[in-house]
Amino acid sequence: MDLNGKVALVTGGSRGIGKAIALKLASLGADIIINYSSSDVKANEVVEEVKSMGKEALAIKANVAKMDDAKNLIEKSIEKFQKVDILVNNAGVTRDNLLMRMTEEEWDTVFSVNMKGAFNVTKSLIRNMIKKKNCSIINIASVVGITGNAGQCNYSASKAGIIGFTKSLAKEVAKKNVRVNAVAPGFIESDMTDKLSDKVKEEYMKNIPLQRLGKPEDIANTVAFLASDMSSYITGQVLVVDGGMIV
Repeated sequence: MDLNGKVALVTGGSRGIGKAIALKLASLGADIIINYSSSDVKANEVVEEVKSMGKEALAIKANVAKMDDAKNLIEKSIEKFQKVDILVNNAGVTRDNLLMRMTEEEWDTVFSVNMKGAFNVTKSLIRNMIKKKNCSIINIASVVGITGNAGQCNYSASKAGIIGFTKSLAKEVAKKNVRVNAVAPGFIESDMTDKLSDKVKEEYMKNIPLQRLGKPEDIANTVAFLASDMSSYITGQVLVVDGGMIV
């Protein structure tokens, strides 16, 4: 896979899956824009890692849940690189709770970042992509957007929404050679899973045929495929990366 000459924007790209995606795309030759909402230090660390690979990198702080921030993110990206070939809508949050206890704020916060954030950034960029053509949008969904999960009505619904958004937008822009796909991660190693006991992890793995948790790099590799010309005939699809958990 060769992404030389491409520019990729990764929302929520300063840590976890977003960071792994940014570094993978850079390793394949892409210049990288890191969007983040909180830690300047972590974002700049990713920028330096990308630059150490010989690629250009820029960190832009923006709350994608706000349209004005999203527009500013795209304006700064275009000002720096003149284009964005690859958009990865990765920014996301959780506010888990049983529905009977879930607050309106917990519901709204998850939808404002996970769903509206993807809308805000994509809408702000899509005209530029349509004019340029041969672009790729990859939305990070989740297996719980397919199966549902107790205690995650807000998160599951937002990720199911991302899947519908992906399929609908793919039909709108396919004629302009802009491809839109989604990746649905399963149980991926993260700061959150590091806090779980070995017993809890073993219970989770009973439902995973490959008998291991996924790594952020597993998601990054799939995103890289969808960003590259190797997937030039794939659009409107959801690639599940879960070790077989929902087979």
